[in-house]
Amino acid sequence: MLFDTHVHLIYRDRLRYPWLDQKPALNHDSHLEDYLRQARQLAITDALHMEVDVHEGDMEAESELVAQLMEHEDGIVRGAIAACRPEREDFPAYLERAIARPHVKGFRRVLHVVADDVSGSETFRANVRRLGDVGMPFDVNVLSRQLPLAVELVDACPRVQFVLDHCGAPDIRNGAWQPWADDIVALAERPNVVGKISGVMAYGNGPAWRLDDLARYVEHTLEAFGWARVVWGSDSPVCTLGGPISAWVAAIQLIVGGASETEKAALFRDNARRIWRV
Repeated sequence: MLFDTHVHLIYRDRLRYPWLDQKPALNHDSHLEDYLRQARQLAITDALHMEVDVHEGDMEAESELVAQLMEHEDGIVRGAIAACRPEREDFPAYLERAIARPHVKGFRRVLHVVADDVSGSETFRANVRRLGDVGMPFDVNVLSRQLPLAVELVDACPRVQFVLDHCGAPDIRNGAWQPWADDIVALAERPNVVGKISGVMAYGNGPAWRLDDLARYVEHTLEAFGWARVVWGSDSPVCTLGGPISAWVAAIQLIVGGASETEKAALFRDNARRIWRV
């Protein structure tokens, strides 16, 4: 059984997604029913909806949409990782409204779409520290060159549970290894960071990636964090830039084929349930 910690659902008739205008390959609806058709075939039994960087005015509407989708009779969505803007002074009020929704399990701010100094401001860091006070994890979504900034943010918020998205976004297409590899080790040295094994298929050479291309980066992330601090995600539908979800499920099963059943259970299910309390 797989717990998918990173599913994007897109409903363009209900929410605004400005970034999709620059991503024609992804600029289409991706509804729960579309995801379920694949999930049923792949032994995905649980999923968390990951915010899709909607228009700032639609962030709370996105959380409400997820609450409605969770009522689907054949649904597997167990909660939402909600969008947020810790750089804003009104974040405390937003956080109070968000955590009043029991299905909100964590938060994310996409950092590679803003200036590098945003996450370094005291307002941003003080607001992220509030997540530690309420027991909410924070997903870190950065480019590989920004991993040192992620280290600085984590060090400034030692009581917050962080989740590093997409193995830190390595440049797999061009085979780049350093400084990504050392930066992953540095992040893993912080005990309050979990590595999310997701997204790497989209960073390969389109649908022409090879298993070995992905395995090198996944295995390094697994080794750095250890089996107790890793989770798995599909990154649907962004993963389709490199192939269908089924290809990613097959790839990760092969990559960890030599692991014990206990280690696989930790990666694919148990760690997620513990971290997001679902």
